Amino acid sequence: MDTPAPDAARRPRPPLRPDPLNRAQRLGRRTEDERLLDRPKRADAAFTHTDTWRVLRIMGEFVDGFDTLAGTGPAVAVFGSARVGRDDPMYARAVELGACLVRRGFAVITGGGPGLMEAANRGASEAGGLSIGCAIELPHEQGTNPYVEVALDFRYFFVRKTMFVKYAEGFVIFPGGFGTLDELFEALTLIQTGKVRGFPVVLVGRDYWQGLLDWIEGTMLPEGKVSAADLALLTVTDSPDEACAIIADCYATRCADGSEV
Repeated sequence: MDTPAPDAARRPRPPLRPDPLNRAQRLGRRTEDERLLDRPKRADAAFTHTDTWRVLRIMGEFVDGFDTLAGTGPAVAVFGSARVGRDDPMYARAVELGACLVRRGFAVITGGGPGLMEAANRGASEAGGLSIGCAIELPHEQGTNPYVEVALDFRYFFVRKTMFVKYAEGFVIFPGGFGTLDELFEALTLIQTGKVRGFPVVLVGRDYWQGLLDWIEGTMLPEGKVSAADLALLTVTDSPDEACAIIADCYATRCADGSEV
């Protein structure tokens, strides 16, 4: 799946978008997720009309996402903390991974933000590949990083998460916080329940993830909360090249088995 060398005349990457993604903050309103999940007072019946029409907005986000990403081709979603600086060693590893994935023929999809998301988009962009950012409206300001070529802005987490799973051949998870863990366990649940198949999940950063892995094996497994087979759903490595190879090998196997559509 190796791709040709990047075109030296590749157009310059777009500049950092000056406007924050958070329209709600600029307008002094709550985010759409907050409003959707709001529990209305029993006496207030007006919410029924609001929620009904909000369904059309949700549908529009799905249509926009599907329409934009339908022709992407094989891609890999990369997750990690937005709070990592460019001088962090893990930033360099994420850049390396993004470039490696492009060389193996994959596009790179991230949450479009700073930190390790920026790093993966940067590696993909500088290697001449397709760099995608699926950003989310948040209570605090966040702009799309300058290495995103195709940008999508979402109001709803569940719509955004659907795009990550639908258009990715696997997940690579760098150290991160609650948002990163959310994506990790979302993927594991879908794999465990058979909703997606042949979908590798690779953790990068053994020191960071080992405590979690020890807890799963030492606490969840003995108590019967997971099975031994579930432990095989995760792979941990310190090497971006190994992470890339795992994804590429799994994708090649899916194609050979005829399970890739």
